[in-house]
Amino acid sequence: MQRGVVRRRVVVRGVVQGVGFRWWCAQEADRTGVAGWVRNRLDGAVEVVVEGEQTQVDAMLAHLADGPRHARVTGVDVVAEPPQGLTAFEVEP
Repeated sequence: MQRGVVRRRVVVRGVVQGVGFRWWCAQEADRTGVAGWVRNRLDGAVEVVVEGEQTQVDAMLAHLADGPRHARVTGVDVVAEPPQGLTAFEVEP
């Protein structure tokens, strides 16, 4: 495992499905340089896993708290997890 790499599992709540959130998330992950994945949850939330250097992950978490233009984020839950060495960011269903 790379030194300084952290992993966060994030659940974003609000109006976050049907507004392009997953595709926006992939663009932001590319811009911030993090790896991971994003998927819709059955409860209407979006779940995101982010891995990267602490500063990259912090930047991504700030983006997730705002969301894309048509989203309305009402809550963000973040849990630290051990890094798994992810190297790409994927959009899942």
